[in-house]
Amino acid sequence: MSARVVPEDSRRRRRPTKQGAVLSERLIVETALRLVAQHGAEALSVRRLGAALGADPSALYRYFRNTDALLLAIADEVIGRAQEGWEASGDWRTDLRAMGLRIHRSYLAQPQAALLAAHRTTGRPHETRAVEKILGILRDGGFPDQLAVRVYHAFVDQALAFAAQDAAAAALPEAAGEADREVWGQVYGRLPAETHPHIAATFPLLVADMRDSGYPFALELMLTALETLHPDAAGTPKGTRAKGS
Repeated sequence: MSARVVPEDSRRRRRPTKQGAVLSERLIVETALRLVAQHGAEALSVRRLGAALGADPSALYRYFRNTDALLLAIADEVIGRAQEGWEASGDWRTDLRAMGLRIHRSYLAQPQAALLAAHRTTGRPHETRAVEKILGILRDGGFPDQLAVRVYHAFVDQALAFAAQDAAAAALPEAAGEADREVWGQVYGRLPAETHPHIAATFPLLVADMRDSGYPFALELMLTALETLHPDAAGTPKGTRAKGS
């Protein structure tokens, strides 16, 4: 897509597409997600999207000025799906855990989209709601504002980094993924205790653990560390916030 500005009041396409659907931003994003899941980054083209939607490719400019704008909308949709059905429990550790696992699962459900968009900042509605929710969990949980912001940063970066890494593994072709998994048995399982005593001693546990994502445990490590940083750990009354909060 090339950059092109369309007036806001001209964006809606009233006539149905060839498939009988009325074109909308949501329909375009959902179709793009499906195509990206099937074909990867090359699916984000006017030609492919237009063909899949049964619409003239130029009609897409009424909703997205270029491919990057569409990519940001895709990223925002993945963030939105992570929040569907979430309700705060009132316990900051429980709520942070739930939010982190939801983010991770949402990206893994769309691994090709995660590869394209996990590192992007969208500024769109779903993302801003997620930022508000996470900061709310921390501030309502008694973290002072300066610490809440630093925790937010580390928490989100950890979730997205694991999501991107695990999505990259999930997006590998079947043969490549199987070859990677076989390395543990074919290489690590044959290392002699004389040269690699720690690998040899822990190999059964190591190979079993490496089959799964390290994110859930890494998240628990972060939550445990946060317990020590919480004002309550230093005797500060719960709910205390920094000046100006």
